[in-house]
Amino acid sequence: MPVRTVLTIAGLTLREASRRKVMRALGVLTVLLLALSAWGFSQLGAAADDGGLTSGEKLMACSQILNLVMFGFSLIAALGTAFLAGPTLAGETESGIALAMLARPIRRSAFLLGKWLGLVVFGTVYVVLAGVAQCLVVLATSGYWPPEPATALALLAAQAIVLLTLAVLLSTAVSPMASGVVSIGLFGSAWVAGVIGGVGAALDNEAVERVGTVSRILLPTDGLWRGAMHGFQDPSVLHRFAAGEFEAFPFLSVHSLTAAYLAWAVVWVVLVWSVAAASFRRRNL
Repeated sequence: MPVRTVLTIAGLTLREASRRKVMRALGVLTVLLLALSAWGFSQLGAAADDGGLTSGEKLMACSQILNLVMFGFSLIAALGTAFLAGPTLAGETESGIALAMLARPIRRSAFLLGKWLGLVVFGTVYVVLAGVAQCLVVLATSGYWPPEPATALALLAAQAIVLLTLAVLLSTAVSPMASGVVSIGLFGSAWVAGVIGGVGAALDNEAVERVGTVSRILLPTDGLWRGAMHGFQDPSVLHRFAAGEFEAFPFLSVHSLTAAYLAWAVVWVVLVWSVAAASFRRRNL
């Protein structure tokens, strides 16, 4: 597989993505969320300065609100990658653009890898830029800085990569709109299942807790998100809760991710991409 061909297609994918209206929508949503969070954290900082909050309460509030805002950014990234992956692959296939490029000749696997790589760069750059901007906003308005921002942002980027890989797979089989809708639906379902699993853990109900565990294996987005939350929140926050009580909080994470789970996320991406390549290879253009 020629590396130059893959990189060229990735560059073209990035250029095409930058021209889509989805990018403008992402920009507007990002600015609005940054502005809203800046106002909220400034109010929180003012309340702490006036003595309305103790230092411990401020840390807990900052940790949970930052996780909430970062979930908003992860949702924006999910929407962007899912609805870019569909038109980028399925749209070009339906319009005949892909057929014109593949006639040069270019192997279908190289074409798909280039498209995927371009979307990976887009999702990663967005998550890093938006995440760093948000952390700086929080620092400037409330004085809070997350303990492991680099790790947390890397896991958020990994979450976006997992979702866009799923969207690429779906776009090889269904229409662009359907692939985006199904991807976002599965993303939301995995998060809800994770919350249900947390409630089960808090109630010491293994059957309910297993719902979250299974969902994180089938689709690693929620597992990666929980690892990211652990990097954004202050470690002292968990000490304010009784054992197991914090499991039910959707914007608190108890444990960092294990190496085994991170390895599974990588294997999951490779497996799903391989299935997407096989599906695209058999598709009539």
